[in-house]
Amino acid sequence: MSLFRWFRRRSQSSISDRELDAELRAHMMHRADDLEREGLTRAEAERRAHVEFGGYVRIKEESREAMGRNWIENIWHDVRYSARMLRKAPGFTAAAVITLALSIGANAVVFSLLNALILRPLDLPNSERLYMVDRGADHSPSQSYPDYKDLRDRARSFDGLAAYDMAPAGLNVNGHIMQTWLYEASGNYFDVLGVQPYLGRFFHAADEHGSNSAPYLILSYAYWQSHFNSDPSVVGRAVLLNKHPFTIAGVAPPRFRGSELFYAPDLWVPMVDEQQVEGSSCLEARTCRGRWVVGRLKAGVTAPQAKADLQSVALYLQTAYPKDDDKIQFGLVRPGLLGDMLGAPVRAFVAALMLLAGLILLAACANLGALFAARAADRGREVALRLALGSSRGRILRQQLSEAVLVALVGGAVGTATGVFLLRWLSAWHPVPNIPINIAVQPGVATYAMALALAVVSGLLFGAVPMRQILKADPYQIVKSGSAAGSGRRVTLRDVLVAGQIAVCAVLVTASLVAIRGMVRSMQSAFGFDPNGAYQVDTDLDMAGYQGNQVPVVQKRILDAIANIPGVKDVAFADRIPLDLGWSDSYVYSDATTDYRSSNTMLDAMQYSVSPGYFVTASTKLLTGREFNWHDNMNAPKVAVINSEFARKAFGSAQKAVGSFFKTGDGQRVEVVGVAETGKYTTLAEDPRPAMFYPILQVPNSDTWLIVRSDRSLSDLEPSIENAVHSVDPGLPLVINTWNKELDTALFAPRTATIALGVLGGLGAMLAITGVFGMASYSVSKRMRELGIRIALGAQKREVLATALGRSLKLLAIGSLTGLGLGVAASQVLTSIVYQATSRDPVVLGGVVVAMMLLGLLATWIPASRALRADPLLLLRDE
Repeated sequence: MSLFRWFRRRSQSSISDRELDAELRAHMMHRADDLEREGLTRAEAERRAHVEFGGYVRIKEESREAMGRNWIENIWHDVRYSARMLRKAPGFTAAAVITLALSIGANAVVFSLLNALILRPLDLPNSERLYMVDRGADHSPSQSYPDYKDLRDRARSFDGLAAYDMAPAGLNVNGHIMQTWLYEASGNYFDVLGVQPYLGRFFHAADEHGSNSAPYLILSYAYWQSHFNSDPSVVGRAVLLNKHPFTIAGVAPPRFRGSELFYAPDLWVPMVDEQQVEGSSCLEARTCRGRWVVGRLKAGVTAPQAKADLQSVALYLQTAYPKDDDKIQFGLVRPGLLGDMLGAPVRAFVAALMLLAGLILLAACANLGALFAARAADRGREVALRLALGSSRGRILRQQLSEAVLVALVGGAVGTATGVFLLRWLSAWHPVPNIPINIAVQPGVATYAMALALAVVSGLLFGAVPMRQILKADPYQIVKSGSAAGSGRRVTLRDVLVAGQIAVCAVLVTASLVAIRGMVRSMQSAFGFDPNGAYQVDTDLDMAGYQGNQVPVVQKRILDAIANIPGVKDVAFADRIPLDLGWSDSYVYSDATTDYRSSNTMLDAMQYSVSPGYFVTASTKLLTGREFNWHDNMNAPKVAVINSEFARKAFGSAQKAVGSFFKTGDGQRVEVVGVAETGKYTTLAEDPRPAMFYPILQVPNSDTWLIVRSDRSLSDLEPSIENAVHSVDPGLPLVINTWNKELDTALFAPRTATIALGVLGGLGAMLAITGVFGMASYSVSKRMRELGIRIALGAQKREVLATALGRSLKLLAIGSLTGLGLGVAASQVLTSIVYQATSRDPVVLGGVVVAMMLLGLLATWIPASRALRADPLLLLRDE
């Protein structure tokens, strides 16, 4: 039916309504005339005529149904009536809309995360056939390049296997050096993923002819727009990447961000150019693992079949390379979040958030069901009069549901709009400074469809709660007594729902307080270094073209230049910083070992290369032994400082460790000259792990993280540091931050968990307030006459409050205790995300109790005031 025809039909129907009113009025007037001729007065005749005709409204409804009025018009009338009723109760409407907006908005945001990270991980052709290859019992995604080539050439279940890695590089365009982040990818990378270029062409396997043989780079669409002004003529242009000439071969399509969801690269370069990009290359070493491998299964091949195929390759590698791959095994995981390294915890956390968001929505429905029940009790006389005048119960129920669905749709629209705003902000958020890490969670059709479905279903759920009241309502008793009769049951469904939503709130409040408390304690804990009063200067000599023996010379010049800045107390540098995104570990062997298979390792230890003065500058305690000096160079015996965990596991104690030896995988003996305190190296929640520090001159690295300790502010010190570094080489890119700011990388996961749980805890608290408020309001509304009588008979305020709110407060206590217990149990999972998070903390337990008490007082304040203000004379007169 067209819109014009529908409005025309509505107009015709309105004319029929007027004609129906006129005809009914004429019939009653004719009957009144007959009664008047029989001797009754005119007024009495009209009254008798009305009585004989019965319910005027009911007759009109039956007449309309007999005439077959359009169902769309019925809905339209119900919506208009519902809108009028909601406008008459702005407080109730605002509370209902806000409650649903927050709960549906939370579900929309979490569902979009679930959809982006789990349900639809990679927006690539036939992505369901894409898998990442992991290795070992710990399911590490890292592979060596030689092992990748064997997988590529020997695995028969794949159409192709590609390798990739991530790295920074300095891009020189017209003399301006910019730090970029890129993918180093095998030549078949784009072919395996099935991606076509937006401009130009991609590099392919045919372009690779050995080390540094494919000087091509691909721009991401976003980088092409922001740094090259969307100029199509950039294809074929020569640029310098770490002072090496590269040619821009093409531009990637707009929506393509690579094969990891959290990383948006600026460029892609062939992996065979690793030496030019990173300053060194380990493409020929089987023990150098750091590449990730993704492949596309052949049509008709299942994942179990592909795993069996990979195991045959693993058996070959164990036989061919027993020293390097004696315990190798391969598996398959879904790509997008570095396999199970990030995928498993992210999936578990997002799934938990989805569950909690769903519980919040259920609590909101129970909440609004209680509010609608209280509203139905307050409108009991109105419903009774409508029933007495002939309106059908079905019509009243339909209007009740229309009112609920209308509230749900408005709340869902507001919540979805807010959620879309948050999702767009989240998509543009870069949580880690200077690294293009973010998650694209733009809402799609699925998000809007889910929000609409939740709104409609929610409206039907909480709108149906007062249905029994309406179906069982006795108009005569309601008009006589002024309220609906109670159910008489000791425990009602509404009681269970309210107690349940309070329990959900207590769970969320407990979890959020555990996370917040853990964050506070983690920031005050020992990291193994002191970030306060220290600054980090990140530079990479590869980006300026320094290699080989040039690197330590330039590093020493930079160190001396910064040391001469007034106000600088200490300065040192390392190849990487603890708790940063990048880390390196390696196997170590006992001094007696001669067979260097991985099965014979003594420890797997974190590895750092540091300059003299590092431990003083980082405020890392040296428990025994000495620190490095500039004589610990390539001509001196190889030495190391280990941490106390390394000393305990390898030598028994720190005192026994100093002067002892261990061996590296290449057989070199290393003397332990010092033992430092154990710190945190990869995550705050990690168990103590061994770590070793080498002198930078003995294990050189062009990655340079300078640590500067000074009492001067960053804004005051930053220009001096820039001048000092650029006095050595004006072309060196650098990023300066406080060390506390750089800890954002390590704190990203716990902070995200804390914020998410804090928001959900706030929503739960709001729902508890409205839930207890709804229950208390319903109880007070239903017992106003009884309260008036009690007050008239001299009842004290305490007794009145106990009568009016006793049931609500009992439900608050039961729900709070249940939720506290569940929250304590559920909060155990937070210890793997938030360092030092514990649900047994007395501050947390006391905080939950106080929070729930305050929520209860706030929720019952208005109903209690209403009960105490009850005027028995007015109530009894009204009744």
